[in-house]
Amino acid sequence: MRFLTGTDENALKNVTAAAAAGVDIATFVAANADRFAGLAGALALSFDDFIRTSSDRRHRPGVERLWRQSAARGDFYRRGYVGLYCQGCEQFYDAAELVGGLLGGLCPEHGTAPETVTESNWFFRLSRYADDVLSALESGRVRVEPAARRNEVLSFVRAGLTDISVSRPASRAAGWGIPVPDDPDQVVYVWWDALANYVTALGYGTAGHGIGDATYRDWWIDSAERVHVIGKGIVRFHAVYWLALVLSTGQPLPTAVFVHEYLTVDGAKLSKSAGNAVDPYHLVERYGVDALRWWLLRDVAGLGDTDFTEQRLLTRYHQDLANGVGNLVNRTLSLVHRYRHGAVPETRTAGAGRELADRCAGLPSAIDRALAAFDFHTATDAICAVVAAANRLVEAERPWELAKREQAGDDAAGERLDAVLATLVEACRRLAHELSAFVPAGAARISAQVGTGPFVVATPQPVFPRLDQHGHHAPTA
Repeated sequence: MRFLTGTDENALKNVTAAAAAGVDIATFVAANADRFAGLAGALALSFDDFIRTSSDRRHRPGVERLWRQSAARGDFYRRGYVGLYCQGCEQFYDAAELVGGLLGGLCPEHGTAPETVTESNWFFRLSRYADDVLSALESGRVRVEPAARRNEVLSFVRAGLTDISVSRPASRAAGWGIPVPDDPDQVVYVWWDALANYVTALGYGTAGHGIGDATYRDWWIDSAERVHVIGKGIVRFHAVYWLALVLSTGQPLPTAVFVHEYLTVDGAKLSKSAGNAVDPYHLVERYGVDALRWWLLRDVAGLGDTDFTEQRLLTRYHQDLANGVGNLVNRTLSLVHRYRHGAVPETRTAGAGRELADRCAGLPSAIDRALAAFDFHTATDAICAVVAAANRLVEAERPWELAKREQAGDDAAGERLDAVLATLVEACRRLAHELSAFVPAGAARISAQVGTGPFVVATPQPVFPRLDQHGHHAPTA
């Protein structure tokens, strides 16, 4: 698996924003890119590659190669155009697509009035690929999840595809962007440019420069899966325009487009310009990376926007991690230290521990099935179900009573206590392993305490300490 992310930088809105900030465009986008890339550390991310479309040496040659291939197919033509353009979306809209009617309508994404733009641009023959795009979507060769987004894309394509503008005047872009090959008065439209990153980052167009076509063949041509994870506002670009571009240039199609919804505050989309943006650096500093990652996985809806508050984040953290997983780990290790001097019994599941053992055994496949369906809620549900089963085992078996019976000479009670403790430790180890992809920092803390073999476990320390409203460790009873 190869995980690529990065920043799409050749946008007209960056030209405007840089001018408003009083800095040159390259400096402006570099600062934003650095801040975005810095989230890798703050959020404990583990991507394999990061591409910046304005400065990465791999990108421009690949875009130029793609453009020339489409041109050779006769898929471009030049014409004048008058349209309604939203700079925030970097997209022309038909009047019927605007919110509030044909006259004075607003962009459905940003709620702002688009500007009327008159230009002479290069157009891509999107209509030529309408049937092929529709076939790829209907057949499932390109999977779009969730189903509601797939239906949205199918409806758009079935209504008929019209050719789209794929360049902008260089003068309007202040020279920012990739010049159209053989027409330096135009720059490549930001979305054509940005979508190309999926193959330019693999060296498409830059063979002989350290990373070349061999990497592209390994991770695009020969890869069994080519998956995009995107926000709902750019579905059309990824599930329609990108498919047509790929078809035009003779490359394999992506295999899946997973679409996430928006986070909102008081029902409004998070937006810096709207003044309701939430800084992830602030959230991590206050509540920790585990709390933020878990909330995003556990509470964000698969379909429909999700309203964010810090209280909701904190409540979910306490319910599932501090009081759930964390309490189970602390409880288990305390029992092992109290009754077996910290040594993990070698006896495995017997009797009442079977339900927990079965849930642990089935946990990896349950998570895999959920993630294959792009269903994070069900995946995290499976983890919480193991915690609940472990707590039921403790309440049913009552290790403290088994210990009293053992001390009174009941060897069978001692054997049952060994089985219960061993099963609980194994459950904590399984949870640590499965949580490593969701909350890697917390999972590592669990692993450090429970170990991996028949050894002495560590003295329990809170792996997910309770927090107050300010992110400080709350006092424990």
